[in-house]
Amino acid sequence: MINKRFALLLIVVLAVMTFTNSVGAKGNLKIVAAHNQTSPENPYQIGLLSFKKVVEELSAGSIQVDVHAGTLGTSEAELVEKLKLRAADVVLVSPGFMTKTGIGEIQLFALPYLFDSYEHWETVVDGKVGEEMARIVNEKSYNDFKLIGYWSAGVRHYYGKKPIQSMADLDGMKIRTQTSGVVANFWKKTGAIPTAVAWGELYQALQQNVVDAAENAYPYFVQQNHHKTSNGKYITETGHDYTTRFLLINGHKFDSLTKEQQNIILTAARECVITERAELYRQEKAYKKLAIDEGAFVNEIDREPFIELAKPLQDEAAEEIGVKDLLNQIRNLK
Repeated sequence: MINKRFALLLIVVLAVMTFTNSVGAKGNLKIVAAHNQTSPENPYQIGLLSFKKVVEELSAGSIQVDVHAGTLGTSEAELVEKLKLRAADVVLVSPGFMTKTGIGEIQLFALPYLFDSYEHWETVVDGKVGEEMARIVNEKSYNDFKLIGYWSAGVRHYYGKKPIQSMADLDGMKIRTQTSGVVANFWKKTGAIPTAVAWGELYQALQQNVVDAAENAYPYFVQQNHHKTSNGKYITETGHDYTTRFLLINGHKFDSLTKEQQNIILTAARECVITERAELYRQEKAYKKLAIDEGAFVNEIDREPFIELAKPLQDEAAEEIGVKDLLNQIRNLK
């Protein structure tokens, strides 16, 4: 009798454990989402909080999203590695860091003067070119990365110790930017000297003449007070890069989800794209005004000589990475 009772109790316990594990797997799914910016005001943070809100609302709380603002790493290369190893599920990265994964085609979106307006950029990334790039990322990463949205980090401009009136003003200037690849080659051809400085050290580098200038979008360098340094207060709107950022999910993780969970993730991705872009566009205007109010000087420049300088570099890079057709499509959409 004791053995029968024990056997019955064991069956009940196993049944409860099976049910609990099932609910835990399907009812309490956790998604770790991360970006490399530490400011709570950054559009990245606002975008991922939107992703979290939509996912948790549509799943009635059965999917939880933990958002990490720089706490999983301030290096995009580190975030890419963590995504690949499943230490993170969703990350935001730039084309420059994604090229280190061996997917050369994504360098296309980092070419200087590829886009001439946000309207042009949105037409490209939200259309057939964007769809093809997403397919390439998924296929060439062997499903480690699934591209689920295109975000923007703004339009990048020069800022430095003096305003640029012509390309000649860049001659011999040390500018903090990428030090290899097409971006570096572009700045070298302007006469500037690309110089490596970590983002977290750039304020001090500008203040202490380690570099003469840098380049970035208003929300990013103004939030870091670069415009208040002696080598950052002159802003020339070169508009050389309408930036693209990739919202990625681990493809294996995505494929392990139920169809309903996948649809929730994709819906949230679409919604957070809208939220992040709207916030970025708003902040571009707000932080430009703030920079001026706080003593920065802003001037415009004839971009045509810079655009003409960039074209052969675009052609050469597109040929090398096998995206000449995509480059032509982008140009034809202007």
